[in-house]
Amino acid sequence: MKIVRRVGASPRERGSATGQTCPDIFELSNGDFAVIGREATEELDPELPSDAARADHERIVVITRDTLVRAKRDIPDV
Repeated sequence: MKIVRRVGASPRERGSATGQTCPDIFELSNGDFAVIGREATEELDPELPSDAARADHERIVVITRDTLVRAKRDIPDV
């Protein structure tokens, strides 16, 4: 599995002073997506709706609204 491309604007394009350590979204060679975000599993796990669950090897991460909104144009419909 490899990173194929960034989805959306780079951190620098979104206003990061360093352009290095900000939320990011990447499309992977197998069609999945990888997300860099703030780890919030402990904080948000109790807030999950009753029909949602997370495996022990999964984490909840938070990205900014701006990161996802600016990635929308690059996310395929199918």
